[in-house]
Amino acid sequence: MGQVVRADHLRDAIDDAIAAKQNARGRAHLGASLIGHACERHLWYVFRHCETTEHSGRLLRLFERGQREEAEMNAWLRAAGLAVWDVDEDTGQQWRIEDVAGHFGGSLDGVLMGVPGYEDQPMVSEQKTHNEKSWTDVDRKGVKESKPQHYSQMQVYMLHMQLRHALYQAINKNNDQLYLEIVPYDQAHAESMLRRAHDVIASDRPLMRLSDNPSWYECKWCDHHSICHLDKVPAVSCRTCVDATPRMDGDGLWWCEKHDRALSLEDQRVACQAHRYIPPLLESWATVESADDTVVTYINNKNGHTFSNGPGGYASCELAAADPAVIGAPATDQLRA
Repeated sequence: MGQVVRADHLRDAIDDAIAAKQNARGRAHLGASLIGHACERHLWYVFRHCETTEHSGRLLRLFERGQREEAEMNAWLRAAGLAVWDVDEDTGQQWRIEDVAGHFGGSLDGVLMGVPGYEDQPMVSEQKTHNEKSWTDVDRKGVKESKPQHYSQMQVYMLHMQLRHALYQAINKNNDQLYLEIVPYDQAHAESMLRRAHDVIASDRPLMRLSDNPSWYECKWCDHHSICHLDKVPAVSCRTCVDATPRMDGDGLWWCEKHDRALSLEDQRVACQAHRYIPPLLESWATVESADDTVVTYINNKNGHTFSNGPGGYASCELAAADPAVIGAPATDQLRA
């Protein structure tokens, strides 16, 4: 048998190239695919771009695989005699819904018609790929109990599209098994999800977290665990700044109260030198002593020293980079000077 020559370096190069293309600083809107998440604080953190989550090239390839599966699933549905519209014929683009002044929205996998027993009823089409464990769970429990985020996503879509049913299509990536479920419209649930989206978007501070126990299983695996339960300072972006506001009178408009101007998504990701954290984002280790239009002054609960965030004090990028235990300490101030 000849020697096996692995090309791991090429695999790594492929994954690095894919990872380099990702936008890790968050989407412009709060997604309908997330609104059913168990924790409202998590949703607020996502909307406010508090964490710069970067996915590996392998995981991004997995996401792309799920998107490719959609075309195959649509081909299977058409072969079974269904009509499938994977784009909005009026726009030529993927079906989209928007709400809460453009700050909340999502993209449908499609609209279909011809499901046996419901031949004359158009339905929302929702397609998800699953690993073996996940697929078995939804096959056993149904989508509402097994995948509440998927269920809530479909309910919001049905509300906006004024459709009475959705067809949930779960594909087992291990063996191509299919789980298909007809999901009826639940108006009360859909409207509650829209109210939830409004509450998340309109809040100027983090909402209630799912658990105060940092060891709770749903919290341990959360991307925001270190911010929510530990002392990690969130990312610097306009959305974590006390002066930025999501306007409720525009198309997803964010406004800087300090500079009195609209903020593009790129503006938000970069932020400016005048950035000051929303005070509750530091409350796990700092208590506000005073605040004005330019500076917020805190007492560091870890060392008892006073520090400020704003011109003449600590820049937000310094707070994000340093261990909170040293912020405001005389030795730290000397080093900064």
